[in-house]
Amino acid sequence: MKFITLIFLIVITCLCMTFSQGSYEDCCLKYVTKLRPSMHKMARSYRIQKLDGGCNIPAIVFSMKRGKMFCADPKAAWAQKLMKLINRHNKKAIKG
Repeated sequence: MKFITLIFLIVITCLCMTFSQGSYEDCCLKYVTKLRPSMHKMARSYRIQKLDGGCNIPAIVFSMKRGKMFCADPKAAWAQKLMKLINRHNKKAIKG
């Protein structure tokens, strides 16, 4: 009886660990404090990371020209300016 209980607890533990590993999302864990002005030209898009789900910090995730990504504090002035720059660039691209 004790052996069956032990096996049952091991199975339950393995299942819990499996489910917890699958719940992680692609989240920013820390911010980049600065981005060189020359890098601003390479920013192509951004997305907003919210505190819901498995993400612990709010962030702006910038996608760069060569596929790199950077996370910024949404309150940072440089991040706000870069978001506006990307928005303007995208509007120009849509218009023609």
